[in-house]
Amino acid sequence: MTRRILVLGGGFAGLWSALAAARARETFGADIEIVLLSDTEWHSIRVRNYEADLSDTRVALDGVLGPVGVRRLQGTVEGIDVATRMVTCVAGGATRRIAYDRLVFALGSRLARPPVPGLAEHAFDVDTYASATRLNEHIAGLPSRASTVLVVGGGLTGIEAAAEMPGKLRAAGIASPRVILADRAPRIGSDMGAEAVPVIEEALQALGVERLGGVSVAAIDAAGATLKNGERIEAATVVWCAGMQAHPLTAAFPAERDRLGRLPVDPTLKIKGLAAEFAAGDVATFLIDGAHGCVMSCQHGRPMGRFAGHNAVCDLLGRPMLPLAIAWYTTILDLGPWGALYTEGWERRLVSRGATAKRTKELINRERIYPPRSAERQAILDAAAPTVQTPPVRFD
Repeated sequence: MTRRILVLGGGFAGLWSALAAARARETFGADIEIVLLSDTEWHSIRVRNYEADLSDTRVALDGVLGPVGVRRLQGTVEGIDVATRMVTCVAGGATRRIAYDRLVFALGSRLARPPVPGLAEHAFDVDTYASATRLNEHIAGLPSRASTVLVVGGGLTGIEAAAEMPGKLRAAGIASPRVILADRAPRIGSDMGAEAVPVIEEALQALGVERLGGVSVAAIDAAGATLKNGERIEAATVVWCAGMQAHPLTAAFPAERDRLGRLPVDPTLKIKGLAAEFAAGDVATFLIDGAHGCVMSCQHGRPMGRFAGHNAVCDLLGRPMLPLAIAWYTTILDLGPWGALYTEGWERRLVSRGATAKRTKELINRERIYPPRSAERQAILDAAAPTVQTPPVRFD
């Protein structure tokens, strides 16, 4: 009987898990079926959802999976039973159960949505392609007098969304846009490190983005937001970018999750305490370099996927698995028309800024993180090798 590796999710970790499994299957000459189950036919370059033009931010999964013999199944995962090694999903309007011999759980993360009154009804976000498209369409249709946008959340996503917003508003015919970036932290961008904060502030100032630190949102309505200190911000648009959580189906596994809902895995990406289940990307956590926990990013999600898929095949065949370790860490923050910010190391040492860093950011966002789109089988398999890329290029 043909054995099956089932990959859940078509994001960065899921796609690369499936491709790496296909590569290992060929390397070892194994008779293994590889199935990728995703709720959409697209692989989304999610980290670009803050941009104005989203036309090139999706890749058809079939164009990448088909050439290497991975079967795609479109459906929504409803449940996981590790005791029977069964996944329940809804596909084509029908409920079905899929057995697996090895599972790679890679359903990713979701925007954290706390019980803030009015958040679900009135706020926009850039969490998915659909929600980012909805935001861009809303901005494009704003009347000229509706000039104020409030972005909530001063992390990387919030900063990038805010930096692009003045340009989006001007393109919509709003001559004097007002963009406010609000966060609980006293200083916007403080998580980026001491060297980065002044650069972020300089860029936002140049772009005309107002910074509002040390505040929390109490409620959102159609005309703006009320802060917990009682202050009111009138805004035609509220964009929520405050925090992420791992997919709720991490609760299906008998493992203790961290504060972000992530599953503990060992360096081979196998879920600790389980025999046949791996996890990769935003749903998994381990010390990526032996000292620092991995982060919810494509920087870690892509190699985690490659190693998880490779190791799922090795585990199934009784072959030695490969541990993942990444000795370097970078953060490249897009700052809109002003440029970008490039830091290295966990302490985030500033190495480049402005137009120079923007070249690196665009190379990453538009080339480095994409799968091969040539439909060439060997190119796809080669890209899925369980290796760690060198750090992104630094331009002088």
